Amino acid sequence: MTAITTIRIDHAALPEHLDCSRPDAVAEVIETELRDAGITAEASDVISHIKIELPTTQLAAASTLLASLKLI
Repeated sequence: MTAITTIRIDHAALPEHLDCSRPDAVAEVIETELRDAGITAEASDVISHIKIELPTTQLAAASTLLASLKLI
């Protein structure tokens, strides 16, 4: 069984260049960026935040990518 990590990013913390009026689209962009980098992840809009779930073994790589996108 693989351990899963959840990352939550508050809508208010999203960079201005993202269209925060469409958080579902933002989640889709984040998920695509992660998957393009070879990270198995699922991102979704959950009312007040974007939820990203990924295998814990890929947390370091995901964190590096999210930081480069100025999301964390």
